[in-house]
Amino acid sequence: MGDSQFCSQKAAIYSLNFTADPPQRVFKLVDQINPSIFCIHITNYKPALSFINPEVPDESNFDKLMKTSDGFSTNAESDVSLTTKPDAPNTAKYEYGVHLQTSHSFLRFPSPLTSSLCTDNNPAAFLVNQAVKCTRRINLEQCTEIETLSLAYYSSPKILRVPGSGTKVPITVQSIIIQSLNKTLTRLEDTDTDVLRPLVLVKAGHDKICTNIILEVKYSLTYTNAGEIIKADVFVLLGAVSSAMVPFQQKFEIYFIQQNTKPVPLSGNPGYVVGLPLAAGFQPQKGSGIMQTTNRFGQLTLLRSTAEQDCLAIAGIRTPVLFGYNMQSGCKLRLTTAIACRLVAQKVESLLKGQGFPDYVAPFGNSQAQDVLDWVPVHFITQTSHMKDSCQLPVALAIEVKWTKYGSLLNPQAKIVNVTANLISSSFPETNSGNKRTILISTAVTFVDVSAPAEAGFRARPTINARLPFNFFFPFV
Repeated sequence: MGDSQFCSQKAAIYSLNFTADPPQRVFKLVDQINPSIFCIHITNYKPALSFINPEVPDESNFDKLMKTSDGFSTNAESDVSLTTKPDAPNTAKYEYGVHLQTSHSFLRFPSPLTSSLCTDNNPAAFLVNQAVKCTRRINLEQCTEIETLSLAYYSSPKILRVPGSGTKVPITVQSIIIQSLNKTLTRLEDTDTDVLRPLVLVKAGHDKICTNIILEVKYSLTYTNAGEIIKADVFVLLGAVSSAMVPFQQKFEIYFIQQNTKPVPLSGNPGYVVGLPLAAGFQPQKGSGIMQTTNRFGQLTLLRSTAEQDCLAIAGIRTPVLFGYNMQSGCKLRLTTAIACRLVAQKVESLLKGQGFPDYVAPFGNSQAQDVLDWVPVHFITQTSHMKDSCQLPVALAIEVKWTKYGSLLNPQAKIVNVTANLISSSFPETNSGNKRTILISTAVTFVDVSAPAEAGFRARPTINARLPFNFFFPFV
């Protein structure tokens, strides 16, 4: 609610009365609602501020209520269900997004919410992989009393195998790394949490240092097809924090691994790493995800050159396209007898493209197959040269990969933005019987950096966009 002086404003209205002789100017001062301020006005209708107790029908007022009412409706007792539905179904398995329950509450996963500060009551959800960073602001003198800084806070909870189950899965500490003030890392051989030193506050001259503070926590949870948690591991990084380092940053990560499966290796996270293979695949039908071969080194390949240089001998032998590596390979195709031109062209084209040439290339090294719209389509171009009485044979496949630096200048990530495959064909005279001819076949891939140069950014000066109503100076102007 605002002041009435702000919610409404006085407005001067000038008009002319043409009925008078001579015409006269009429001046009125009226109250208008201020359109620039949102105001809540107080209601003065007191009955609307509370619920009125309904009048119960009886023998004396039945006729009066009958006249004022629109009518009555009756319901059979059988229509009224007295059964109550439970608030939540008692599921016997975890489903996607369901909070991971522990013996006392749920598995807590600190993360930043409205600001960069760590919020400790954030629950971890089933099959929701997360990796976050947040800032911890503490009073270093009270560090030993803050439970969210100790290892026991993250390793002591026991996760329920399924929601509402009595079977508990303990969290096993798999790795403990100690970081000193000078960033030196030391891995502890004994990961028994019972023998670890607790949080300790020590004095070093005029400074104070708190040791064994949690800096990084990484959860690894193994689940089954039935939605059960069967194993829980944690990897931690403990460190020493001085008063000059407060506030400090913490990292938290959680990921899920299905039982009897191996994690798929990535070519980068997120950007591509030089020397790792390009992730590629094809879309079998519109609306489906990207299909990829299980061999990550066989998703986008080139011919592999050999000492014999015989194309027919090396058919099926390929080499993967590695990010950042410009490569070129080739072989020789010897035609000794009169062979149908169409058959030779089909053979050479399959030799150049390999088995299952991809339609899409992943923009990042960790791109998901279901995010089809993010994948980069392969633009396939065919170049031919026509000559009379000649045979058109593919002789080269040139692949150009354009990539850019994406993200922060301090940690740029390699992102593929365009892929072009150029199939080049040449014209050859028809081979007569008994003649021999050798054709050179080649494949090549080139990586082109199309990153825009970094430019210093300057904040633009603020501009004043003030507009007055068209009649602001009326009637003076």
